[in-house]
Amino acid sequence: MPTILELKNIGYSYHSLHGETQALRDISFGIEEGEFVAIVGPSGCGKSTLLSIIAGLLAPEQGTILANNPDGSLRYPRIGYMLQRDHLFEWRSVYRNVTLGLEIQNKKTPERLAQVDRLLQEYGLASFKDKRPSELSGGMKQRAALIRTLALEPQLLLLDEPFSALDYQTRLMVSADICRLIRQAGKTMVIITHDLAEAVSLADRVIVLSGRPAVVKAQIPIRLTLEDNSALAARNAPEFPFYFNKLWEEMTNETA
Repeated sequence: MPTILELKNIGYSYHSLHGETQALRDISFGIEEGEFVAIVGPSGCGKSTLLSIIAGLLAPEQGTILANNPDGSLRYPRIGYMLQRDHLFEWRSVYRNVTLGLEIQNKKTPERLAQVDRLLQEYGLASFKDKRPSELSGGMKQRAALIRTLALEPQLLLLDEPFSALDYQTRLMVSADICRLIRQAGKTMVIITHDLAEAVSLADRVIVLSGRPAVVKAQIPIRLTLEDNSALAARNAPEFPFYFNKLWEEMTNETA
């Protein structure tokens, strides 16, 4: 598959009155069209900073990001960003929440709104479109947040620990469900997670970052033998313990 985005020697530091703190150093990797990439690393190593740079919210101090669209153009891919919490507004209905991005960007065309209606139906939220977010379960809120993101037709989805606020059992179900929906939509995804099992079960490739300043310690392709191609079934794949242990070794061996 073609590489739609390539990071080359990315570096970034935070500056304050007390001095400079280097967060990222010489980060290089590519993201292929349709690929699911998980980024793991110690707390505070700069994972969210890296995601903000990919999203264009921060400008790297060193290095470049190259875009290569499937149609051969060099424009930056359309980005969808899902944060740690759903950030649904309680004073708006579910429908008005999922169409918020379209409203802000003045893109509430009949075609876009029809797509929202299809997503609400497919994702089991059509009968809840007039409800308030407080009337939804945690998993339903995440589905609503995903619809809000997909309504703008992004090419690349960035997920910054979007399931961390959920209890463990709900997290297992929701993460598998959301990623299944993203794959069905044919999107490319980069997800940050602290959960190594989640990384192995969801990703096609896992990028391991070191402690700050973060460098890429390893890039590990995930190849699981599965009869049922789902994130939940992936945890029972015979190769799953191998990849989990390999990630654990990379995470705990800071001298590498």
